[in-house]
Amino acid sequence: MIALLLAALLWVGLHVGVAGTRARGALVARMGDGAFRGAFSLASAVSITLLVLAWRNAETAPLWAVPPAIGWVLVAAMLAAFILFAGSVMTRNATSVGQEGALSAEPRGMLRITRHPMLLAFALWGAVHVIGNGDSASAVFFGAFFLTAALGIPSLDAKVAARDPAAWRGFAARTSVLPFGAVAAGRNRVAWREIALPVVVGLVAWAAMLHFHPSIFGVSPLPPR
Repeated sequence: MIALLLAALLWVGLHVGVAGTRARGALVARMGDGAFRGAFSLASAVSITLLVLAWRNAETAPLWAVPPAIGWVLVAAMLAAFILFAGSVMTRNATSVGQEGALSAEPRGMLRITRHPMLLAFALWGAVHVIGNGDSASAVFFGAFFLTAALGIPSLDAKVAARDPAAWRGFAARTSVLPFGAVAAGRNRVAWREIALPVVVGLVAWAAMLHFHPSIFGVSPLPPR
């Protein structure tokens, strides 16, 4: 468990303590943006490899039992996570690496619902697995991803805002972190045609994962009947 805790701290520290702080700016100034991104990608790959290996070899203990009704809620939450993730990769987003030019564009697709569909998808995925697995090792492993995604949202907002404050104010005024927040406030609308394909792709991916999860991971995500 100690190795797992250290690996989780490394992962969270790398993404929250480096990527989301002034340390990133200092490193970029010294190394150059391209070299920093390459080094950070390599460090991330090493970190996640260590985290997975530590999780697979960690001793664990049950923390709680999940009632079947809650289990079905978690299954439904994963559908939302798949849809959000599909929308994140199918929509240009100013908060994504290499898509900074989209900051001045009109938010479309899933961005009308939330400006952080990918981070919310990972946060949901992490939270669902912490709750659903109900053991100490899973709490550390999946909790690390949940923390990285949840803490990454305000950090990423601050980084994008600092890059172009005027454009950011317009983008932030038309979007929200909380799903449907901007829509409920009358600052945007749901364009169903723009999100139809991500919804279908997310639904298909979710159904496929439900089917193949037992053979890939050795456990069914569905609650016992």
